[in-house]
Amino acid sequence: MFPEAEAVLRRAVRRTRRPHLAAGLLTQLTDRIDGRVLDRSPRLRVISQCSVGVDNIDLEAARRRGITVMNTPGVLTEATADMTWALILSVARRVPEGDRICRSGRYAGWDLEYMLGRRIAGGTLGIVGAGRIGTAVARRAAGFGMRVLFHSRSRTKRPPAPGMRRVSLRRLLNEPAVVTLHGPAGADTRHMSGRRELSLMKATAILVNTSRGTIVDERALVVSLRRRVIWGAGLDVFEREPRIPAALRRLDNLVMTPHVASATRETRGAMALAAARNLVEFFRGRPDRSHVVV
Repeated sequence: MFPEAEAVLRRAVRRTRRPHLAAGLLTQLTDRIDGRVLDRSPRLRVISQCSVGVDNIDLEAARRRGITVMNTPGVLTEATADMTWALILSVARRVPEGDRICRSGRYAGWDLEYMLGRRIAGGTLGIVGAGRIGTAVARRAAGFGMRVLFHSRSRTKRPPAPGMRRVSLRRLLNEPAVVTLHGPAGADTRHMSGRRELSLMKATAILVNTSRGTIVDERALVVSLRRRVIWGAGLDVFEREPRIPAALRRLDNLVMTPHVASATRETRGAMALAAARNLVEFFRGRPDRSHVVV
C-alpha cells in the first residue's frame, strides 16, 4: 500500500465508532471477485477497485446483493496516454530492436538504409474510444502535426477535443498511420480488432492497445504481423494475462510492455489514494458518484 492511502484508511478506522457494522473491500485487477467470494462476505457493502477497469468483478452479482462498486477514473489518464505514445514511437522507430542490436554487439556502423522505420509526424491518428484517455492521446498528436480521426460508441456528435473528427470505424481503419484502442472490456468489445478489422488497415499502419487485452484477437494479430498485413503493433495488455503466447513473443514487429501504462509512482500512488478515499467517503455517506460503477 502507498503510505498516503494507508494513512487515509488508518485514520478512518480510528474514527469509526462501530467498525464491525461496516465492511469494505479494496481490490486490484488481479483479484477475482465473483459470486462465491461475495457469498462469503455477507456484511460487504462496497468494493473499491484500484483501477478504472472492473472486469475482474462480477458486477451483476454485486448489484443483486446491493453492493456498490467504485473505481478510480481520471487519475491514470495522462500516464496511460504517455505510454500509448511511447509504444507508438517505439514501434515506428524500432526502438527495442535497435536496443537489442546495440547490446548484442551487432551494430556494424551507420548506413543510409539501415533500420528504417515509419514517420509519424504529419500523418493521421485514428482513435477508437474517445474517452478521457483517447482524448489525452489526441492532444499529444498536435505536437506531431497529426490529423486525428476518432470512432466512439457514444451517441454524442460533438468531438471530445478540438481538431478531432468523428468517422465510421471502417474509415478510421482505412486511413490512419496509427490506430490506438481505448475501450472497456466487455462482450460487445471482445475481439473488436480481429482479422476483418486488421485487414482494413494499411500495410504501413501501426496498431496500439493500452486498454484491455480482450479487445484484440491475438491469433489474428499474429497472422497479420507475420504476413505484414500491418507494419507493426504495440501491446501493453493481453487476452490471458499474465500469459503471453509464444507466437506473440517471437514477432520482431511487435513491441510489448507488461501492463504498465499507468505505472508511474505518482499515478499509482494517486490510484491507491483515490481507492482508499472511495471507501472512506462511501461510509461517510457522500461517495463520489463519478466513481460509482454499480
